[in-house]
Amino acid sequence: MLYGLLRIIFTFVYSVIFPTTVKGKENIPKEGAVILAANHLSNWDPPLVGTFIPRHLAYMAKEELFKVPILKNILENVHTFPVKRGASDRAAIKTALQMLEAKECICMFPEGTRSKDGKLHKGAPGVALIAAKSKATVIPVAIQGTFKLRPFRKITLIYGKPMTFEAEKVDKENLQEFTEKIMQEIASMLKNKVE
Repeated sequence: MLYGLLRIIFTFVYSVIFPTTVKGKENIPKEGAVILAANHLSNWDPPLVGTFIPRHLAYMAKEELFKVPILKNILENVHTFPVKRGASDRAAIKTALQMLEAKECICMFPEGTRSKDGKLHKGAPGVALIAAKSKATVIPVAIQGTFKLRPFRKITLIYGKPMTFEAEKVDKENLQEFTEKIMQEIASMLKNKVE
């Protein structure tokens, strides 16, 4: 119920206050395990990624957000789960894998944190690892316009073509290669380069 209410609110926000052009919604599978892997420019990005798609979207978010009492309750009610940044968080990986096993759709930000300069940065291997272990489809997502966002500034949101981890072996080299492919797809949609 809360998720539906928030979707209505953010549909208004991203249609009126921050006019948003959405492309590629048809690339998102209607069912099955899916990871939406997006670049990250601001705190406006998580709800933006989920507002315009027909599926319920769960999120992996930094654990610091769960230390704010009211925010913690909201996050838990919309299926958001914490992750420790800068380290391999086995609990977060396990939760993500359980959600994907249940054929859910989750949002992750491969860069691991918001961009401080508005540029696209190298991705960490977390998305690739979870995709490899879950066999989930990865949809690269490109966000433009949310860096230092101001009212009535236009936003563009692009959902890219589905990708899957194809390598037979899950090792550091193959994970890095798949991570780079995801980031290159995002960069291509942004018509940018990975810094």
